[in-house]
Amino acid sequence: MYVKVENVPYVRDTESNAILNVDEHAKNEYFAKVRMIQAQKQEVNKLQSEIDSVKTELQDIKQLLLHLLDKKDNI
Repeated sequence: MYVKVENVPYVRDTESNAILNVDEHAKNEYFAKVRMIQAQKQEVNKLQSEIDSVKTELQDIKQLLLHLLDKKDNI
């Protein structure tokens, strides 16, 4: 059974003596923030992956250029 706590959007569970937040708006805001943080983390991971890919491609280009310069010096 729940008993309303005065002046706050909480109720007390009389069996466990726990205080529970029953504010649906606050709960919805919290879950929206969680989803936003998860989306931001995914975006950061995607960008990090793209950066790693560009680094690898630049290293490959550098190696090819060094190889071409080495061949030119040997001619």
